[in-house]
Parts: sequence; structure tokens; C-alpha cells
Amino acid sequence: MSDPQMSARPQTAGIFLELRKRLQTGLLIVRKDVARSPADVTVTGGTSSLSVQTPGGELSISLPAGVTFERGSCIPTPAGESSEDELHFRLRIDVARSTDEEAFDSLIETLRAKETYCFHCQGCKTRLLEDRAFKRVLPLPNGNWNAIVDDWCCHPDPFANKKLLPREKDCLLGDTFLLLSRDGSCEQTLTEDVSPVSSGDGQEPKKSCQRLALISCKSCSSVLGESVSPETLKLYMTQVVVEPAVGDRKAESSLNRSVFLEKVIAARLMHLSNTLSTFHFSVQTPDGKAFLLVWLLNIDSITASIPEMYIRGEGSVSALPPHSPSPRAARALKLLYTSCSHPGIQQRDIISSWEVNAIGHPVVLPLKVCEELLQVLDDSNSTLPASLRCMRSYEVAYLRL
Repeated sequence: MSDPQMSARPQTAGIFLELRKRLQTGLLIVRKDVARSPADVTVTGGTSSLSVQTPGGELSISLPAGVTFERGSCIPTPAGESSEDELHFRLRIDVARSTDEEAFDSLIETLRAKETYCFHCQGCKTRLLEDRAFKRVLPLPNGNWNAIVDDWCCHPDPFANKKLLPREKDCLLGDTFLLLSRDGSCEQTLTEDVSPVSSGDGQEPKKSCQRLALISCKSCSSVLGESVSPETLKLYMTQVVVEPAVGDRKAESSLNRSVFLEKVIAARLMHLSNTLSTFHFSVQTPDGKAFLLVWLLNIDSITASIPEMYIRGEGSVSALPPHSPSPRAARALKLLYTSCSHPGIQQRDIISSWEVNAIGHPVVLPLKVCEELLQVLDDSNSTLPASLRCMRSYEVAYLRL
């Protein structure tokens, strides 16, 4: 990737912790570079913390509020084929029930009518749209709604060749984008460029001649979305920051690009999984070409991943790349994924099976964002202990919420 923040490669974890809230269990993995035998590892816990003592020193891992280690519950467990490199321990936790900790919606998912918002470019933080007050904020049908209309209608599809577009002062929410009406301020902050879209199939020359009007930030040239019609903007949630219009407040700039993308995609997958009761997602480009297959495995994980250099006191968390592990355990989605360009035979069989059986709710993102997302997943995968990186020909990754 051209973005240096996206290309920084995190280090493999010296200590990895995954807790499962619903099962109230946990898995602790310690590399043998850190501790040679189970006798070298002592695990204790306090209020919302877990301490791991190794020959390299004592590491304290902060746990989310309400999560407590059950004393004396940490026991060694077989590490299987990875026994030469890793020590595995099972443990138990207590989880206090709380409704607050289950909240995961981003601001975009909680947009309200009759409130005023400002839209910023996530890349350069430029304010794109000033003081937008919506009369209506409405969800669009899910991504494949048009494909099942015939199953519900006893007459020809009344929506054929028709787009669902917002009226003035409407905000329509899709799976990964927002539809907004244009106003005069758009000409000052946005640019439009017509780009060809290839279907990737030479047998469909009509599709290969399609044109896409891309909307970009005038300040940094980042692609933000598309022009659906002369009066309508389509902005992707991964490209903009939406904040309440409060005085001269600037857009949140503390989140690195990869961390922002990770959190937005994690929140969207969680939302779609809960609302649609699905765990399979096909990440696609705007031309409908599948780029990445994602299988959401666990939604109740709490993870922490600490590099060996930090355990031995050779580095600090602040000096690590933005996507690097942290001694603070955080909620995360555990998922399986495979790139649709993967050359492996088993992976190609998986991709063909998903295509033939129409598995995977479509999640449409710009091509560059698809590439960034794959990099985020690969970075997460590279930090995992070797025993956790693959499962049934899929690769494993965690997206932090």
C-alpha cells in the first residue's frame, strides 16, 4: 500500500489472550521465547486486570469493565502441533452483566432527524458539508433487496430500473454508504471525475462500457463516493467522519486510518449480522466483483496481543505502529477470511462454493478500501500465534470494536 501507516507490519505476539464473554472462558498463549515451560508462567488477576508473570517480567493486561479473572482457574492445556513453539493455558472469567458495554454503534448508525451534522473527509479532516439538518433519516433495504422482489410480488417488479433516491433534506442509510442530496456547498469541497468500470467479463461488453462518476475531496483527492444522480451524493462510511455541528469543533483526528477503517468495518459487520441474522459477507467492489470473503465466527471476543519486545521492556506501546498489539484487552470480532484472488486450490474451491450457493451478504466498498481492509486483516493475522492463523483453509483475523 502507498500509505506508510497501512504498510507498517506489526510483530508476532509474545503473549496472546482471547476471552469469550458468553462462554466465560479464555485462552492464553505464551511463546517459548518468553517462557520455556508452564512452570515459568504465573497468572493472577484483580479488578478488571490480569497479570502474567514470566522470566521476562510481569505484564498487567487491562480488562474491560465488569470482566474479572477467576483466581486459580488457569491451567496448562495441550498446544497440539505448536507445542514446540507455544505454551497454551485455559482459564475462566466472570462477566458482570451490563447493557452499556454491548453498545457498538458508530455515530453514522445513530444519525437522527432534526439534528445538525457536519461531514469531514477522513483522510485530511477537511469539512466537506456544512451543518446538514435532516428532516428524515431512513434505512435503505439491504444490499440484495432487488434480487428477491420477484419472490414477493405476484406482478412485474414495480421497482425495475428505478433507484431509491433521497429527497431534499433526506439521509438514506445503506449497508456501507449514505445517500444525500447535493447543495451549493458541494461545489466548493468536492470534485467529480468520470471513470470507466470494467465488469471483468469480456462476454458482457455492455457492462464493460459503464461509467462511474467518482466523488473526491478537493483538498486531498481521496475518493469519497459516487454521484448517483445529478442531485444525489453517495458517500461511503469508511471515507467520511460525521459529527454533530457544535461551533467550530474539528473532526476527530486521533484515529489512524487503519484503526478508523477497522472500527467502522467491525461495527458495520456487527450491525448487519445482528439485523440480518447472517455471518457470511462478500466484500465487493462497486462493479459487483467479489474481492474478499468474510465469515464472522465470534462476536463476543475480548483480545490482547503483546509483542515480545514489550514484555522484555525493550519498547513501549507508544513507539509501536498504529495497528500493533496493546496490553489493553478490547472487544473484537473473530473472523475467517480469504481473498478472492488467492491462488490456493482449497481457497478456490471455497470461493466457487460461495459463488454457486450465493453465500455471503454483499458489502460494497471502493476498490482501494477493499485493498486497505485486506491489509488490515493480514496485519491482524500476522500478529497471531502460529496455531491460530489458519482454520479450515481460511485465514483468521480479529477486528477491534
